Formats: sequence, structure tokens, C-alpha cells
Amino acid sequence: MNDTAGSPIVGVDFEGNVALVEIRRPPHNFFDIPMIQGLADAFEALDADPRCRAIVLCAQGNSFCAGANFANRDATPPQKSPRAVNPLYFEAIRLVSCAKPVVAAVHGPAIGGGMGLALVADFRVTCAEARFSVNFNRLGFHPGFGLSFTLPRLVGAQQAALLFYTGRRIGGEEALRIGLADMLVEQAQVRAKAVELAAEIAVSSPIAVQSTRATLRAGFVEQFRLAVARESIEQNAHFKTADFAEGVKAMAERRVPRFEGH
Repeated sequence: MNDTAGSPIVGVDFEGNVALVEIRRPPHNFFDIPMIQGLADAFEALDADPRCRAIVLCAQGNSFCAGANFANRDATPPQKSPRAVNPLYFEAIRLVSCAKPVVAAVHGPAIGGGMGLALVADFRVTCAEARFSVNFNRLGFHPGFGLSFTLPRLVGAQQAALLFYTGRRIGGEEALRIGLADMLVEQAQVRAKAVELAAEIAVSSPIAVQSTRATLRAGFVEQFRLAVARESIEQNAHFKTADFAEGVKAMAERRVPRFEGH
């Protein structure tokens, strides 16, 4: 998948039976529909490729994925109706529909929807330098990218609520403690350890692994689909508010937002 400048957004390489799907939009890998579509296309192709038994989702640059770039006017495309699902989330549904296990190599910040992307994976390998944040409420709008379903499923409702309401950033050590990450290693070793874990999974029978994964994730795609439908309705309303405008402005100015509740 290529961006408008002609450079690849998403690359796919193999190490044995492990496929590395790399986001190539450094330094911060801000996402948009073409990027998530490119990832979904790659995942669907790997689902059909018998060489692939596990996937490592990784990224170039300083960040794993810094979410949407709100300095870009296309970051929140207008919807045709208040109940329309964000088209980016249709691509996210394609991602979570992948049948093969995924390990995310989170070497740097995973912010907002970027954290949603990290939670598409079954496992996350990270480092102390990484930063995780679901900063939607701090920006003045409802969480998205299925996080209202995936985050409490992973860390519990109470911890998810704390992260959502405050928008706080946590490092890799805290992420490991609360169950958001599965392995903490040196930053330089994040990708290698993710590949090592994926290779360990790939030794097992692919038929058995995919069947077991389907059992453990029964209803996952359906619940994710319902989550993004509700998230889209809430976001479509919030994007029209003064609070959202203030949240984005405060972020750009690196100050605490002054919300008025309208």
C-alpha cells in the first residue's frame, strides 16, 4: 500500500513462518484511512497465505502509532449522517477479523487510536520508554477504534475507566503491571523479542492455534463491530462541540484544556 507521495505505508516481510507487518510513516506513524486500509489488506493477504502462522505488527520511527493527526483537517472526516460509522473503523473491523495470532512490537508511544491499533494484537511486547494513552476525553470526545470494548476486556472496567477519564500517559512498566503489555524488554530488543514470541507460537500446529484462538475470541468481532458503531455516533456529535475545538487547540498549544461542557 502506498501513500500519496509514493512511499510505502505498510511493508510485509517474512522470517520463517512469521510475517512482519511494518508501518512505514515515521517519525510518529499518524494513521488515516489509507494506512489502516493498507494494514487490513496485509492482514487479509496473510490470512490466506499458508506460509504465515503468526504476525508481528511493528513500526518505523519514534512512535508505534501516535493516533490521528488533528493538525490534519482530514483526521475527522465529516459523516453523511449522525449515525454513520467512521469509515476508518470499517477498516479496523477488517483488522480484528484476522484469524491468525498477532504480536505487537510497541517500541514507542501508542496514543489514542494508536493504542487501539496496539490492542488489535493478541500480545504486546514493549519497553520502559513506550507511552500508552487513551487521550480522547482530554481532547473532548468519546474514545474510538473499538477501545471502549477492547481496553476493559484486557485490563478490567475499573482500570479502563481511569485511563479513559484522565487521559493519562503510562509507561511500559505500568502497562505491564496492569496487563496492558505482556513483556517488557530493552527498547532495542522490542522487535526481536516480538518476533521470538511469534516464532514460538508458529511452532505449534496452525490448525490448533487458530481454532483455539477462535474459541477464546468468540464474539470478539461482533462486539468490536457494536463498539465502533456506538463510538461513531458519540464522536460524530462531539466533533461539533466547542469542547472538541478547545481540546485540539490545547493539545497544539501544549496546555491544559479549559472545557466549558458544550
